[in-house]
Amino acid sequence: MAGIHPLRWLLSPLWAAALATGAKSFVDNPLIGSKRLNAAGLHAARVRLAHRMAWWRRAKLAKLIAPEQAEAFARDGFVVVPDFLSAPRFARLRDGIAAQRLPAREMQQGDAITRRIAVDPPVMDVLPELRALLRDPRWRGLNRYVGSYDSEPRVYIQTILAGHYDAPPDPQLHLHADTFHPTVKAWLFLTDVAEDEGPLTYVAGSHRITPERLAWEAERSRTVLETGDRLSQRGSLRIEPEELPALGLPPATRFAVSANTLVVADTSGFHARGASVRPSTRVEIWAYGRRNPFLPWTGLDLLSAPLVAHRRGAWYGRALDRLQRWGLAGQPWRDVGKKFAAER
Repeated sequence: MAGIHPLRWLLSPLWAAALATGAKSFVDNPLIGSKRLNAAGLHAARVRLAHRMAWWRRAKLAKLIAPEQAEAFARDGFVVVPDFLSAPRFARLRDGIAAQRLPAREMQQGDAITRRIAVDPPVMDVLPELRALLRDPRWRGLNRYVGSYDSEPRVYIQTILAGHYDAPPDPQLHLHADTFHPTVKAWLFLTDVAEDEGPLTYVAGSHRITPERLAWEAERSRTVLETGDRLSQRGSLRIEPEELPALGLPPATRFAVSANTLVVADTSGFHARGASVRPSTRVEIWAYGRRNPFLPWTGLDLLSAPLVAHRRGAWYGRALDRLQRWGLAGQPWRDVGKKFAAER
């Protein structure tokens, strides 16, 4: 922690308090990024405790999903449900989304653009089948069990436009863990996904904190500020495919799936977007949930209150717009007005 301006030490109570939250950036918090503290086991201890707490909470939520789904998740770190909706329900959902121009935001990373349409009450008013999906006990149960909290995720209609631009490679192609603690992401694919057109990939079993994985986490925490890329330094650690065998892990599974397949995964496991050999477009219902990993309860989430839960996505975008205008934060998500989900 050498080189920190003396006045910055006034922030030390905040840095210390952040250790009991999901704060993950090695570069923004000198305690989280301390080589000395991590050599003494700080990062490894946070990882170990966060995962133990998640499994404790999941045990309380196990009744929300089928036993075979819990078994698949324990083994792989993900659950796959083909033909999630009945054919008529899925057709209404897919066709309804395709027919609507809705408020969208976009972010470009390398040669790919991610477009997100926040699913809020006005969107659900014109897409009643989408509201029905979010009320489906199977959708709710899987998101809650994998995320280890009885909480509503943020939900978007998401489009991945891969390889449409002459730019460096998309950084999301690099295998990574989103953060040090269990989180949930869900994808209900509205389009078929070919194996060579940017599929989701996931390293089965990499959500488990084995001795090998914990040793890897500890080593990376000591060296990431010197040798890591920008995203790793901010707490989303990258891993090379050739490192996986030493951790007892297989190559990544590529989710080349048919439309109407649901995948729900713990993204503390290693995952990435697969490469696309040609310009491709992937459309999906995408959900994301992340809470403080150290809470000893499953509920009590004010952000899941009915008047708040499905407004957060739109509010988040507007809040970042305001912070950018005030010079307090960047806004990577550009407001692009109303667009069709699959529009290029």
